[in-house]
Amino acid sequence: MDTLASLKPGETAIITGLHFDEALNARLAAMGLRVGRRIALIRRACCKGPLQVRVGSTDVMLRPREARHIDIART
Repeated sequence: MDTLASLKPGETAIITGLHFDEALNARLAAMGLRVGRRIALIRRACCKGPLQVRVGSTDVMLRPREARHIDIART
C-alpha cells in the first residue's frame, strides 16, 4: 500500500486510510483529509521538512511522519 509520503510533487491520489489517534483524525477531517478525498502533493520542503498538500481548495502542511500514516491509491 502506498502512503502520502511516497508521492512526488504534482502527483495526485485518493485517500484510502488514515491511521492516527482519534483526536488527530478529527482535526485532519476538519481540514478535509478524509477517506475518499482526492489529495495532491504540491511541494516538499528540503531536509525532510513538511509536505504541502492540497485537498479541495485547502492547503495543509504535514510532517513526513504524519504523511506515512495516510494510505493512498494513486490516480
